[in-house]
Amino acid sequence: MATENGYLGVTPPISTTESNEREKEVTETLMDELRRQNTFEGPEEARKREIVLGRVAAVVKKFVRTVSVTRGLSEAAANAAGGKIFTFGSYRLGVHGPGDDIDTLCVVPKHVSRDDFFEVFEPMLREVEGVTEVSGVPEAFVPVIKAKISGIPLDFLMARLALSSIPDDLSLKDDNLLRNLDERCVRSMNGSRVTDEILRLVPNVQVFRDSLRCIKLWARRRAIYSNVNGFLGGVAWAMLVARICQLYPKAIAGAIVSRFFIIMYQWTWPQPVLLKQIEDGPLQVRVWNPKLYPGDRAHRMPIITPAYPAMCATHNVTASTQMVMTEEFKKGADIVDKVIVGTAQWSELFAKHEFFHKYRYYLQVIASTGSAALQIKWSGTVESRIRQLVMKLEYVDSLTLAHPFTKGFEQVSHCISDDEVRAVAQGENWESINKRKEEDIEGKEGASTVHSTTFYIGLAIAPKNPSDPLPRRLDISYPTTEFTKLVKMWEKFDDGTMGIVVRHIKSSALPDYVFDEGERQPKLAQKRPKPTKGSGKSSNTSPDMPNKKRRSSNTTSDILATTPLQTTENGVGAIQPLSINPAAQSSSVYSSSVKDPTDIKSPQLPFGENVAVATSVVGAQ
Repeated sequence: MATENGYLGVTPPISTTESNEREKEVTETLMDELRRQNTFEGPEEARKREIVLGRVAAVVKKFVRTVSVTRGLSEAAANAAGGKIFTFGSYRLGVHGPGDDIDTLCVVPKHVSRDDFFEVFEPMLREVEGVTEVSGVPEAFVPVIKAKISGIPLDFLMARLALSSIPDDLSLKDDNLLRNLDERCVRSMNGSRVTDEILRLVPNVQVFRDSLRCIKLWARRRAIYSNVNGFLGGVAWAMLVARICQLYPKAIAGAIVSRFFIIMYQWTWPQPVLLKQIEDGPLQVRVWNPKLYPGDRAHRMPIITPAYPAMCATHNVTASTQMVMTEEFKKGADIVDKVIVGTAQWSELFAKHEFFHKYRYYLQVIASTGSAALQIKWSGTVESRIRQLVMKLEYVDSLTLAHPFTKGFEQVSHCISDDEVRAVAQGENWESINKRKEEDIEGKEGASTVHSTTFYIGLAIAPKNPSDPLPRRLDISYPTTEFTKLVKMWEKFDDGTMGIVVRHIKSSALPDYVFDEGERQPKLAQKRPKPTKGSGKSSNTSPDMPNKKRRSSNTTSDILATTPLQTTENGVGAIQPLSINPAAQSSSVYSSSVKDPTDIKSPQLPFGENVAVATSVVGAQ
């Protein structure tokens, strides 16, 4: 699908030279390492996926036929109404690994509604051979049904086209298919359309897949694979790799990966990454345009989807997450450069992140409820707003970085008292609770189970001015108070069943569950404090009310480092200022060199290759 200029993409290639012998050698060792890292699924699981998709395709046709009959269509018309599935995401791109889910779009004719999808199709899925889990989320931004069939996880989306029937040979490439669709259907369709367009816009699909498989593994290991937390999601990483493939159309995977890190480190953001020129289409919908929309101008690392309507896949990136990714690009470039010259192994590129060893201070955000089903929705709501907390923290004096971790840590705690419920909701990690099992509380009066999810944000603090003799106090009460107000504005928030606590802790107080076995030095388990006068007398806390009248269980000596968010009468909390001692100044891993790349030696492309070819403004018009 080369342009009229003879190349793919919005600029000419940087190089059309084929890879040299050394690059071929490192590509072979890269593929060996990816196999060692278990990134490829075996032939048996691949066959199982095909069988499952075959069953699903048949169920979709049955679903459409059933609804068609209830709408009064004849038997012949109901059979002809069709229905078709399209896969997208990592499975469609060919870079899925063992246990990865299959993103599946169900395309149906105009007389089948979204209500039918959840009221008719969802129950049908429950009857499919081998199904073990089915859960619909109709209120999601993109409504979805999650299922597991024969051990294969699937995410089902639905798009209702303005057609009376869906033929088996239907292609979604035609922009006119988007006419008269609601926004949810357009969003559902775009997943499949973007995936297919990416595959059409790379010069060598197999090289693209091998390279992307490497970058996805690296991004996950380095904890920068998460759209919701302000990093990049799967489609954004795929578009970045596709762009490097366009710039080196004859290169193989080892060379693509090497150039990927160098070019991404040197990219002149907010210059957008485009796989093709942005196109107009038949809809009255917004297309990404920073000249027209101030919100689009605010995007820090714009990576633009190639299918109409063009959208920014990276609008969640903040100053902090951009800084983290830039530093990781630099580290990746340095490692791959050593791999090329033979002084490092590919395994070093995939080393685990150091997030829980980097900072002296962390924020904990603890979401809690008394129900497993409710916890999924509440913790997801809290996680989706953490990016807003990060952006507010970025305005705090003395904070150079607010680094969110890419996943929450879930715990189920079996409590025997109100004190224990409060402790869990505040993030306390008592050994007595951790060891307790569900059967240990059965039949006990006042016992309850608390479901909690804890998210972490690392805080990098600017070095202290040597001329200032006074200790500093970092006041983050405003951003944390605003954040709790924000999450409590969720339309389904219930103060009686949902808890939200924000508190700061020292790295030494991090719980063991954030580390792999043997990753940290053994430390004394946190003991349950002795009851204080008046403890246990509150009648205003129940298993479903973990956030009512919380009291800190911290001792006076560590109150500045670990004071939790205290709930006041109006439900809004405030964090006490954090006292920063002089030792904290050396803890900031992101020094000024990250903000000023001229202070360090920048990774360079091989002689004769110029990154300015790819980042030229002319090519992005």
